[in-house]
Amino acid sequence: MFPQSSVNLRSISLGIILILLSTGFALGQREHVHALDSGIEVTAGDTTLRVEALRDDVLRITEGRGSQMPEASSWAVLADALSARVHVTADRAPTGGGGFHTASLAVVISPDLRLTIRDAAGQVLSQDAAPIQWQDRGFTVAKVKMADDHFFGLGDKPGPLDHAGMSFTMWNTDNFGWQESTDPLYKSIPFFIEFHGGQATGTLLDNTWRTNFDFGHSKPAEYAFGAVGGPATYYFWTGPDPKKVVETYAWLTGKTPLPPMWSLGFQQSRYSYETEAQLMTVANRLRADHIPADALYMDIDYQLKNRPFTVNPAAYPDLRAMMAKLKQDRFHVVMITDLHIANLPNAGYMPYDTGVAGDEFVKMPDGSTYTGKVWPGPAVFPDFTMARVRTWWGGLYKQFVADGASGFWNDMNEPAVFTYPTKTMPDDVQHRIDEPGFARRTASHLEIHNVYGMENSRATYDGVLALRPDERPFVLTRASYAGGQRYSATWTGDNSSTWNHLRMTVPQLENLGLSGFALSGADVGGFAGSPSPELLTKWIEVAAFQPIDRDHAAKGTRDHEPWVDGPQQEAIRRRFIEERYRLMPYLYTVAEEMSRTGLPMMRPLFLEFPHAAKDGHPLDNDATGEFMVGDKLLVAASPSPEEVAPYEVHLPPGEWFNWWTGVSLGVRQAAAARDLELRDAASVQKPLMVTPKLEDLPVYVRAGAIVPIAPLVQSTDDTPQGPLTLRIYVPANGSGAACEGSLYQDDGHSFAFRAGEYLRMRMTCSVGQDGALTVHFSRPEGTFKPWFSELRLEVFGFAGSKPQSSAGVVTAVREGVWSLTLVRPTAETEIVLR
Repeated sequence: MFPQSSVNLRSISLGIILILLSTGFALGQREHVHALDSGIEVTAGDTTLRVEALRDDVLRITEGRGSQMPEASSWAVLADALSARVHVTADRAPTGGGGFHTASLAVVISPDLRLTIRDAAGQVLSQDAAPIQWQDRGFTVAKVKMADDHFFGLGDKPGPLDHAGMSFTMWNTDNFGWQESTDPLYKSIPFFIEFHGGQATGTLLDNTWRTNFDFGHSKPAEYAFGAVGGPATYYFWTGPDPKKVVETYAWLTGKTPLPPMWSLGFQQSRYSYETEAQLMTVANRLRADHIPADALYMDIDYQLKNRPFTVNPAAYPDLRAMMAKLKQDRFHVVMITDLHIANLPNAGYMPYDTGVAGDEFVKMPDGSTYTGKVWPGPAVFPDFTMARVRTWWGGLYKQFVADGASGFWNDMNEPAVFTYPTKTMPDDVQHRIDEPGFARRTASHLEIHNVYGMENSRATYDGVLALRPDERPFVLTRASYAGGQRYSATWTGDNSSTWNHLRMTVPQLENLGLSGFALSGADVGGFAGSPSPELLTKWIEVAAFQPIDRDHAAKGTRDHEPWVDGPQQEAIRRRFIEERYRLMPYLYTVAEEMSRTGLPMMRPLFLEFPHAAKDGHPLDNDATGEFMVGDKLLVAASPSPEEVAPYEVHLPPGEWFNWWTGVSLGVRQAAAARDLELRDAASVQKPLMVTPKLEDLPVYVRAGAIVPIAPLVQSTDDTPQGPLTLRIYVPANGSGAACEGSLYQDDGHSFAFRAGEYLRMRMTCSVGQDGALTVHFSRPEGTFKPWFSELRLEVFGFAGSKPQSSAGVVTAVREGVWSLTLVRPTAETEIVLR
């Protein structure tokens, strides 16, 4: 392995080299090399470059200036990952510098501290274009960019999915009505995936200061990242499969916890339902019109004079009784709790009084408490970098939890402040870091700004969990940082009611999912402005297949609820919301996979099909409206949703079925080059064209998929009546054709699954030489007893005359679709259809 860089044992033993390196053996006048058990450290001039292997495929790279190396601490990276190390094998660098290799990666550092990383086959994965550049307190790291490089991630950046040729800034910013060119936005997630030739690597810049990323914008042959201050620390790892890159990012920064099932249901919100009567009217209408729904949101107008953790008794005279009534009607209430605490001394305002008594608020350099103007007027701000402050904040939820609130919504936590053009607090505000894993010290807001919102949501999550330890918390945050997915779901902030914003929703949510926030959504219908009836309908259709499905609107806009615009529009909207609820067994199974692996629920095509194009480009660059739901469903929204002309659907290679009709579209070929003339000349298959219709949304399912669906309910708290249906899509390639699927169930709200109270069923199918279809059920895992006692198998693509089975009577659903109902297997079982 690595023959070009390995030590020549015929000339000198590895042991002697390690002794020389470990004792500071100098290679050249200015260069100093130290071998580490898990890596290497090289000093040249006033810069030290340290590279350590956390795993065979994960490196931690740190550069220090002068005699100081950055503190080995992180708000983003988990403690177990931060302390992980593997033993490496040192390699000789013939021209000076040094290097090492693991089972997966080879590292070479040149005498001027340029870093090159190769895979086990010798292919260059990452190469410095220049040594690190120091600027004042900041730095820039520049890498060689290949012509076919593509870049994804960075959270909720608007614009195309692929960031190649673009540049971005990370600085959490309240940007009402942001547009396609707006940067920065609410979250700072300094992680990206580099993808070329169907292979992927990951990079996380672990720096909380204002950071910058340039993916060939300034210099087409380079990409670069850096910060205005703070540590030059980043992590690099290889897939090479992009799924593996995402899973490794989750290993570093944490996974999204399994959410309560109700949070996957339809959610209705508005700024604001200003009175209890308004909120109850919406709840009653949803039930009366049989529009499935699970959550209702309360925005800031439920509060007394916009003061967090208060209730306006004139608007909501009996909050607990209202919550009880909504719970009886199977609704869950999510309450907004902004982090700015009204500056109200001697007014009996408990959050302020207890905060002052405990010294919980951020300070100015002179030691006075910082005050800034937000919704309640002058406000003070908790110092979330202290563990004890987060505990105090979490305790503020005690009354709301007792009243029956199911979830909480942390808004304005960039933090947003109205006083300044920067829309946030001054750079010199002081934060007192008192946190396990960190040295106790005071830091300026320049360092803490980008993690402030994440630590707010962390305090909320931990506080609600402490108050209700047997229930999964649901927290929705607007601002966050890398790793924030451990504590909250998110949304894309104050978007607009335009066709362009509907179009941008797909790549924005995909990049959020790739960046850890697998549970995310965009305000359905757009927050700023009033959508046309057609825009609202189409948005509701697309959002029915996205992780968080929340209809939300700003003050002064027309109503967004599904029944507005008349019965024809309402019927279309209801049909897609109903389809989401029928798909709930599949969505919940995908959510459970997300909680174990870190893979997003909503996925770009290249994540599942990295080699879909013959020239290695991501298929998403052709199919800008398409996305995967889990690994089995593909939604093909129009790339220009306001257009009426037919558009081309780009299906990945393989056989696909129309989800709505069950008809096979045949086997699709791998995409050719992006040059359309070359593609069309080489293609023997006509492109799949779709003519847009208001009432339609193309959805496709992979051949070989087994997808669980349920009878329709009006709330996830309802018990479905009837069998669970397994839709089985048999591939058309005859003998040897196979399919697979799984189902996960638990009680949907508690942590009992951790003690084994869950159900996991794995199903496969195969077609034998005699043409018989065998469906195999593995032995179910877990002790949970699900709501269904029967399974209904619906078989698509199984050719021939009417099949027969000893398990029961096979009936025709429609042409080419067969149905068989059987008792739920409780042991390993096989069903044969002939």
